[in-house]
Formats: sequence, structure tokens, C-alpha cells
Amino acid sequence: MDLDALTGCLASSACLVTQTTSGFIIGMLLFLVAVGLTLIFGVLKVVNFSHGAFYMFGAYFAMTAYQYTGSFALAMLCGAAGTALLGLIFERVFMSRVYGSDVLMQLLVCYAFVLIFDDVVRMIWGPEFKSMGMPAAFQVAPLFIAGGVVPPYYLLLIGVALVAAVILGLGLARTRIGKVIRAAAHNPGMVSALGINTGLIYGGVFALGGMLAGLAGALAAPVRSLTPGMGFSVLIESFIVTVIGGMGSILGALIGAILIGMIRSFGSLGFPLFTEGLMYLFMVIVLVSRPTGLFGKEVA
Repeated sequence: MDLDALTGCLASSACLVTQTTSGFIIGMLLFLVAVGLTLIFGVLKVVNFSHGAFYMFGAYFAMTAYQYTGSFALAMLCGAAGTALLGLIFERVFMSRVYGSDVLMQLLVCYAFVLIFDDVVRMIWGPEFKSMGMPAAFQVAPLFIAGGVVPPYYLLLIGVALVAAVILGLGLARTRIGKVIRAAAHNPGMVSALGINTGLIYGGVFALGGMLAGLAGALAAPVRSLTPGMGFSVLIESFIVTVIGGMGSILGALIGAILIGMIRSFGSLGFPLFTEGLMYLFMVIVLVSRPTGLFGKEVA
């Protein structure tokens, strides 16, 4: 425990800006993964334990696309679109067969594919660590805000994640397809009776969740090392985010992700040997005081 380092950082505007930015970076990446996870659970009632693999594939797809095209915009598009297609195929061929099954069966299927996907990545890209590198457009001098150093790429990452949050929130609340998705989450039988193809909705939601996780992986590729199995740690933290925010809540996923990001960023200063424990401790405190999460709703 190093409370002097923590209090010293809080008293320094430069350190405060740097650590806050770092917390937002962690939080925004977690949000993109967690919001897909919570969306799939909210509509399909499936705990997608293989969700971290889509984050991993998004990073590898983006790295490969960037190596061939040199365009980071195309790399992000390939990372998101590739994982959306992968998610759709995975849902239609495998997950659709275990809807309504025991939760243990669903978890076994998902965990099996975690191992399969990791081996697929090893076969295609190799087992060693890889790095995409910072895109040339962002190899520029950092910004200085109140003495703190903020790389321009961090602002892009935060901005893309916030735009995705706004589009997703407005899309589900204001558009017809969003209303159909929310109706399918609450009463799929009634939606099906109205002549709407619920299978198509489920496939689309799963693809959307995969796309968001893939987008997170593509955004993380320039600043993270790529390795088979890299999705597992982000999956665990994403579960923590969804539990804290409330399963099925997009706003809860955003707030929960930001809180976890700040805990990791500032906790690494004051509690360097207990940073992981701080996240779980915070989750326990939230669940004890509010079992449904910060923005979760009681089930009638």
C-alpha cells in the first residue's frame, strides 16, 4: 500500500490528468466489450462466456488489415465487421441450439469455443506475441493538458467508444428495430406471434455484440500486445462491469466500465499489489448494497 503516491497524484494536476486519461482508456475498452455482453444477455438470456474471443479476433483482424492496407480506418472496419460475421455464424450454427438449455450446458459450449478459438489464432497467426504498432497518423507529439501527457490516439479511442454508446442507446430507444429488440427481450413469444422472425433478431443481436467486442479489440491493437488467449482477462473484467452496472443495462455498462477503469488506474498507484482485489471488493460492495447492480431492474 502506497497512499503517499496516491495522495501525491491527486494533488498534482499533471498526474491527475494522466491517470484519469488512462482510466478512461481502460474503461472505454471494457465498455465496448461489456455492452455487447450485456446486450446478448438482455435479449438472448445467454451468458456468452466466449465473448472475449471476439475481442481477440477483432485485434488480429485489425492488425492483419492494417498490414495489408496501411489504413487504420479500414483496420477498424475489418475488425468490427469480421467479428460481426463470426458472431452471426457462431450464433446460428452453435448457440441457437442451446437456447433454453441448462446454464451449465451453455457455459460448456462457450468455454469449449474459447479453447478452440485460441488454437485457431495460434494456427493462423502463431503463438508468439505480436504488435500492430501505432498508426502513422497518430505518431505525432502528445497533447499537454494541465501538465498531463495525453496521446492523440487516446482521444480517438475515447471518442469512438462514446459515439458507439450514444448510437447504441438512441438506436435501442428511438428506432423501430430497437423497440423490436427490446420487445423480444421481454416477451419473445408475443414478438414471434406478431410474425417477426425472432431467430433473425437473435442472430443480429449476437452479431452486434460480437462487432462491439471486435471494435474494442481493433482499438486496443495499437496499444496492446496481441497474443492467443488475450480475450480471457478482458472477459472477466467485462463480467465485473456488467454485474456492477446491472445485467442488461447499457448505461450501467458505461458507468461500471468507467468506475472499473478509474479503480485500476488510481489503484495501481495507491494499492499496486491489490489492484485486482479492489475491483472485486468494489463489486462485492455494490452487490451487497444493490443486488441487481447500479442500474439493474428487479425481475417481477
